[in-house]
Amino acid sequence: MFVPFAVIALLLGAVFLPKLMANKADPDAVEALPSTFIGRPAPGLELAALGAEPELTREMLDGEGLKLVNFWASWCAPCRVEHPNLVALAQAGVPVYGINYKDDPEKAADFLAELGNPYAAIGADTQGRNGFGWGVYGVPETYLIDGEGKILLRVAGPVTARSFARDLGPALEAAGISVSLGE
Repeated sequence: MFVPFAVIALLLGAVFLPKLMANKADPDAVEALPSTFIGRPAPGLELAALGAEPELTREMLDGEGLKLVNFWASWCAPCRVEHPNLVALAQAGVPVYGINYKDDPEKAADFLAELGNPYAAIGADTQGRNGFGWGVYGVPETYLIDGEGKILLRVAGPVTARSFARDLGPALEAAGISVSLGE
């Protein structure tokens, strides 16, 4: 008995399409990726300098107050989208530290020259080894670090007004830091 190819394709599509579309229906699916680092000390850092910018060291992540560590790249379109929000957070007094991930240092410097530099210190992870050590799935990813150097929260994907309101904003608010990002 011969079954036309189109009928087989339709049957397979009916079976697999709902599963393929499940994550498409949830725009926050990428942010829901688990992290085993929550509650643990932030991993070490072995970064190269990025031009004349202050160089990020692991010791900077210890000490008083909350701080953000942001993995980003000049070739990353969502990094460009989140950048004004990182600038706003830095201007509100939240220390933001940058890790330039698998990028050309010259292009990274051009990115910061064009959009502004929100980073208190920055380092280059040209081979992606630090990102691997932190469990980075892809850029951008941002980690909230407490005064003891422990990871409190991970934002996978860009820090947008929506993700900020859902995750990062309440965590900062609980620590007495009030920041508002516009919609």
